[in-house]
Amino acid sequence: MKKGPTEWEMRNIIMPLMLSGAKMLDRHCPKCGSPLFEKDGRVFCPVCEYRAKKRKAEMQGVEERLMEKLNELANSLPEDIDELEKHLRAMEKIIELLERYRKLGGGE
Repeated sequence: MKKGPTEWEMRNIIMPLMLSGAKMLDRHCPKCGSPLFEKDGRVFCPVCEYRAKKRKAEMQGVEERLMEKLNELANSLPEDIDELEKHLRAMEKIIELLERYRKLGGGE
């Protein structure tokens, strides 16, 4: 299912691009349906580029929070063996999540 440009994307991405001298083509993006643009010899979909950057920034935010929690756990390892095992299991889960997030981000 194609999800075309939102009103916000039309106002804040496409319109400024048109005003900047980019040429709107008579072709549309097969992924989102937005008009394709050409600037400096490069043909691109401004909506898909914006969405990809936004997803990447969101994923980096999640990654940063996971790393903060991992560091917090690593810096507060308990002496009690049972509590230490709980800490290590939690750290292991965080590392697994980080690996999954990185794979998702790398697939874009």
